[in-house]
Amino acid sequence: MTEATDLAERAGDRDPRVGLRAVAALRRLLEQLEAVQVRNARNHGWSWQEIANELGVSRQAAHKKYGRH
Repeated sequence: MTEATDLAERAGDRDPRVGLRAVAALRRLLEQLEAVQVRNARNHGWSWQEIANELGVSRQAAHKKYGRH
């Protein structure tokens, strides 16, 4: 995961513009990874409650965010 490592390093840059851009890119990457893993869990028969427990959110929040995907 070289991209994530590079972004994490840039997130700590002393130049706020570089750091903030890296943080925004990491946020987008994290959202994509989370969606992939939620689909993976659903494909393996996990319930919304199981997924929510692992993500640290309510069942309703997990279903609202990913239920239509």
